[in-house]
Amino acid sequence: MASNIGLSKVFILDKYFKELQKFWQTEKMLQDASSSNEAVHLQQRLKSLSTELVTLRNRLHVSGSTGAINGANANNPLINCTNFPHNFLTGKNMSLQNNNMNMSNMNNAAASSNNNNVKGVPINNINSRKLNNNHNNNNNDHVVTTTRNISIPLPLPKNHNDENGDSHNKNNHQPQPHSPIKNENCVTLNNIKNGGPTLKVSETEDLIHLNGPLTEDAVMKTLHARFSEKKFFTNVGPILLSINPYHDVGNPLTLSSTRSIPMPSQLVKIVQEAVRQQAETGYPQAIILSGSSGSGKTHCSMLLLRQLFAVAGGGPETDAFKHLAAAFTVLRSLGSAATATNSESSRIGQFIEVQVTDGALYRTKIHCYFLDQTRVIRPLPKEKNYHIFYQLLAGLNDEERTRLCLDGYTAADLNYLQTGDKRQDEQEDAARFQAWKACLGILGIPFLDVVRVLAAVLLLGNIKFIDNERSEVEVNGDTELNSVASLLGVSPQSLFRGLTTRTHNTNSHTRGSQLIKSVCDANMSYIARDSLAKALYCRTVATIVRRANSLKRLGSGTLSSDSNESVHNQVEINSQHASTIGGNSAKSMNQMAVLNNVVRHATDGFIGILDMFGYEEPKFAQLEHLCINLCAETMQHFYNTHIFKSSIESCRDEGIICESEIDYVDNVPCIDLISSLRTGLLSLLDAECSMRGNAESYVAKIKVQHRSSPRLQQSHIEQFDSRMFTIHHFSGHVVYDASNFLDTNRDIISDDLVSVFYKHNCQFGFATHLFGAELRALYSHENVPRGTWFRIAPTSSTDLLNDGERLEPVSTLTQDFHTRLDNLLRTLVMSRPHFVRCIKSNSNEVPSYFERNTVVRQIRALQILETLNLMSSGFPHRMRFKQFISRYKMLVPSRLLRRCEDNVMEDCKLLLNCAIEQPFELNVSVILSWAPGKRHIFLSEGMRQHLENLRNHIRNRSAILIQSVWRGWQLRKLNTMKKIKKDLLLSSNNLMTSSIMGRGHINTTIRPRPQPITGTPDLESPPMVPPPRSYTVSGNSKLKYPQLRIMKMNFPENMQMNNGEQLKKGEVVTVKGASQRRGHLLVESNGVILNVPFQFLELISPRND
Repeated sequence: MASNIGLSKVFILDKYFKELQKFWQTEKMLQDASSSNEAVHLQQRLKSLSTELVTLRNRLHVSGSTGAINGANANNPLINCTNFPHNFLTGKNMSLQNNNMNMSNMNNAAASSNNNNVKGVPINNINSRKLNNNHNNNNNDHVVTTTRNISIPLPLPKNHNDENGDSHNKNNHQPQPHSPIKNENCVTLNNIKNGGPTLKVSETEDLIHLNGPLTEDAVMKTLHARFSEKKFFTNVGPILLSINPYHDVGNPLTLSSTRSIPMPSQLVKIVQEAVRQQAETGYPQAIILSGSSGSGKTHCSMLLLRQLFAVAGGGPETDAFKHLAAAFTVLRSLGSAATATNSESSRIGQFIEVQVTDGALYRTKIHCYFLDQTRVIRPLPKEKNYHIFYQLLAGLNDEERTRLCLDGYTAADLNYLQTGDKRQDEQEDAARFQAWKACLGILGIPFLDVVRVLAAVLLLGNIKFIDNERSEVEVNGDTELNSVASLLGVSPQSLFRGLTTRTHNTNSHTRGSQLIKSVCDANMSYIARDSLAKALYCRTVATIVRRANSLKRLGSGTLSSDSNESVHNQVEINSQHASTIGGNSAKSMNQMAVLNNVVRHATDGFIGILDMFGYEEPKFAQLEHLCINLCAETMQHFYNTHIFKSSIESCRDEGIICESEIDYVDNVPCIDLISSLRTGLLSLLDAECSMRGNAESYVAKIKVQHRSSPRLQQSHIEQFDSRMFTIHHFSGHVVYDASNFLDTNRDIISDDLVSVFYKHNCQFGFATHLFGAELRALYSHENVPRGTWFRIAPTSSTDLLNDGERLEPVSTLTQDFHTRLDNLLRTLVMSRPHFVRCIKSNSNEVPSYFERNTVVRQIRALQILETLNLMSSGFPHRMRFKQFISRYKMLVPSRLLRRCEDNVMEDCKLLLNCAIEQPFELNVSVILSWAPGKRHIFLSEGMRQHLENLRNHIRNRSAILIQSVWRGWQLRKLNTMKKIKKDLLLSSNNLMTSSIMGRGHINTTIRPRPQPITGTPDLESPPMVPPPRSYTVSGNSKLKYPQLRIMKMNFPENMQMNNGEQLKKGEVVTVKGASQRRGHLLVESNGVILNVPFQFLELISPRND
């Protein structure tokens, strides 16, 4: 009767006990919960596990399995699932001795079962199974082949303190993480390889190889153990986890500053895999780094880029690498700042696009996403402004300070640097400023032009306005105004007029368009001043980025970063606010089709490294933080879609039943809350800006509109301030302060201020260049200024909407960011992603400190445990039948493959069964499972790794065989040539000896050779080679030997071709004379005479005897 038990039921029962273990552990964690948020999360987890347990128990009753199990073990309460008491779910009334007895019975049942619906290798016959071509051709039979000990119900473990199994601990039923017990009828991978001990926890490179149940506690223990041994990178299948240890907190995180950091092998593998897939398929690759702020994304991106240059770009000594390193040094100072939790926080998102052609880097481009403009004028409390301002004050010498009107100013004297953290390390800042200055020169950017703008931005913050009695605004002190005007190359009067006057364009049906000028009050003047400061700064950054992307192709081996050839350039031209303006018309659908086609053709062959904004939760977040967290939510959704949703839907579409059900959290509701087309927070903000509303009315509207949304929550702070609201993001709750939302979103600067920098009024060409597109559009018509508003952020001419008499900004800050984010997503969708999930080890940047609570929150937010469950027991990988056969056909002899369209399934099964016969490379526990679908073969991560290991082993062995055969042939050829030369020399010596002996002793008659007819050539022998000259001709003089010459290149290229002797490039050698070989010279090196072609040598100085 026991033989009728199906293995699928055994798997279900094993899954039941695993879920039960999770239930008990979660219940214990709930009792020890340290916060209400954690308790709510654990309660939801308990509810989900309870539902899963009920579902599994009900599945055990299907198809008469109860009777079979009862017949096999009628008195066994664990196998007779219908007799399970309801309080069994709580872990009570259990006996450890009964549990062990039940496992023994279940193991016997599993070993003797023979279910024809399960195809694969019997667990107890893995080593003895032979290749068999006769397979059951039935696509409805789902193959699940496993060598992991998953058919054994896991017992309640003993107390860890009871190493000898004393009887006083037998009643301790508290569940703890443990390893599966040994079962002789189930061959694990340890038995297959050598039966040795399993790996230590800290030696587990991949979390899917963990022994025992894959729980949160097991993951945390493994990560902590590896962190303690300075192993900060761990795989979850193809996904890489990186924990930031904060070993080098002061590192500016540039290509130059990370050159001394050892390259982790895991990052090397990611780069090699991306380059390999791009070379084999031509499909674009994207390495996506995600994680919270301070988790080490920028650090990893620099290491990845360095390795990418080492693999395909010629290394760090190339001009292209030096140019790119200089660009990152400049941009890091301009785009990073110290926040409350991260001293080197990147405020500029980056997508580094590297174009690869035939395995070699062709060009690079940096796409920047600059959001945090408000930081220039108003950093948050306990935070700092951008690093470059502090470095500028610390690194300028006295002459430069005088020239930039900064004499006597410190960070405490400048208003834009007073609102945040004022602490400064002047020595470090001065050193970084000198490096920044040198890198500007490498990029070809005039140093003085950039620092003039930066000094003007700092001094703008010290300009103060007051309202006088005549309702006019005055400047309180003219020193800063005159200094700023001098730095920007304009007159103080025109700058004052641009800051304090405003032109209004009134349209009337009777009078037409009229221009009215008004004088601003002090508050409006401050707004204009801050707008100018933000515009100068962000446009300077954009100009430097364009210059960094302008490295032209100088010749072979040199990279090009021409922005006209970039992926996003074509996308952004053909996509104008697709996320906010699109409709259902045929025209918009056609434009979307054109856009997708442009993306498809523009993304061929690139490898991208995405280092976007990390999730942030400041005390009172601003609009920039909302956009940053929207970006983090979008990247999380992209991860969920690619890893979880695509795998689940593919299995469902092709009829694959996966025993492991993946329960992941979908964050689409939060994304819809923020960015929905009509009712999202950003759309409502745009509407409020167009109506000239205020923060209170905006917050009231979003609370009414989304009162039923679980993502928009209430907090106690909102009771005291009506401008506050709270959003529940995927990584936690964030309180937003909407006080400056509307002003920040408008992102506008008046034409009265822009016109100040027209070339006829401004003597500083760099400042005119910063507003070039706006000035061209403004002066294309008469009446300047005429009441027009432009974007603070740089805008191209194509983005300016010109309707004759009025110019308006096309979009707001959030619309522009949302559009660029959509374009980025379209690019990522067309590429093959490689994920690096970054985690910070603690919240205070303490070196080598593993803070458990901080890491646990990130593990849950990034859904690492759900990913691990999918990779270990699901089918995360799928391949087309032909693609699978093409990649792994070398695993079996070619004569066994059918190689026809109708038998692709049989060939796939043959390859997989052959792979199962081979032992796994590592001494670990892993699941090897696969299932045939309608169009694809579905593989577990363990099976994919096993197949790749076998394939690499065969390819390496074949390569070694090819090399050994070729080297043997080459060596035999060389020996044969040496033997022939030796025989020729010996025969010539013998001939000479016999000739001498014939003349002296033997009188033999030699028949004379017939002479040719006079006037005809001798056809039997070639003409005599003229004797070599004892000199060379240089110019009009003869240079005798010996001569000194320099090697222009290595000779020979293969040292084995010349008995190990090789002349290096640049080596000075002595030429003894001309060689008997045509076009060769005799060169002496280390007492050996070599025949070297004259093209390899260059004459440097003659020597006359």
